[in-house]
Amino acid sequence: MMRLIQINGSYLVLLTICALLSFGVSSCNSASNKKTEWIKNSEIRVRDPFILADKTTQTYYLYASIENRTMDESEGQGVEVYTSKDLQNWTAPKVVFQVPDDFWATQRVWAPEVHFYRGKYYLFTTFTSNDTLNTVAAPPSPKWPKRNIRGTQVLVADTPEGPFIPFENKPHIRTDWMTLDGTLWVEENQPYMIYCHEWVQIEDGTIDVVALKKDLSGTQGDNQVLFNASEAPWVKPVREGFGYVTDGCFLYRTTTEKLLMIWSSMGADGYAIGMVTSESGSVRGPWKHQEQCLFKNNGGHGMIFKTFDGQLVIALHQPNSSPDERMQIYKLKDTGDSLELDGKLF
Repeated sequence: MMRLIQINGSYLVLLTICALLSFGVSSCNSASNKKTEWIKNSEIRVRDPFILADKTTQTYYLYASIENRTMDESEGQGVEVYTSKDLQNWTAPKVVFQVPDDFWATQRVWAPEVHFYRGKYYLFTTFTSNDTLNTVAAPPSPKWPKRNIRGTQVLVADTPEGPFIPFENKPHIRTDWMTLDGTLWVEENQPYMIYCHEWVQIEDGTIDVVALKKDLSGTQGDNQVLFNASEAPWVKPVREGFGYVTDGCFLYRTTTEKLLMIWSSMGADGYAIGMVTSESGSVRGPWKHQEQCLFKNNGGHGMIFKTFDGQLVIALHQPNSSPDERMQIYKLKDTGDSLELDGKLF
């Protein structure tokens, strides 16, 4: 009887294993047959789009503020990423940084961009606090925007999908300034942050530069003003004759080694992208404004990259009105001295 029980017991165990294996195969087949739900560019609301083209994985990473999608501050603030192989079909977003409750700034998150530098991935983004600055003069108009504490900060991760970790619980630039839209530029092995000093605080916005520590954990040396928004011939004020905007700076070196910067402000036809050229070939300038806008049709905050097949492109958002902002990608022609639009990529 003992022997018979053992045999039957073994038989019952065998049936159980077979059933589990059968269920597993069925589940695998079901999973493999499940199609990815791709998201199209027309379905992604995004301001200030930034794409990291990762050659190793042949993957494009599109970074965006979580609130771009949710349009609801109560759902939390942070940065998320979409991935694609062709710049047209994107995966569902994945959170790469969630603003914690004890963070120095828990309001809006703007203009996230990720750069690969010395084996790490660095997130440059703008955070806004609910607190207001108490070190500024009275605004020029009763309708002037609120002067919240706002600053650009750098976070670090081992992969482009995060999680990104702040170096400290404070912005990289001085806390008595409203700064935004920081970007990375490396020149002669020295990293720099180029960023905007906001018009809301100083009326005539500027684009500034400051040297970064080698690991990007902080700044070193003094901040230098590169130019004021009002110096550009195409820029228009935004508030009752006051307020000149500086947004979305991004640097590019041409095929003839000319150093260009694209940046955004308000023009005759709305939000626009202009260009400046460094007369010294260095990030320190001096910078000369080009007469014509690169893009003038109520869209902006652009960034430049090459597709995996070598096409030079610019990604920007258009229109500049909510909730209709979408990423647009245009081909660029590098003339050696400047850049020209060369039609849409798609």
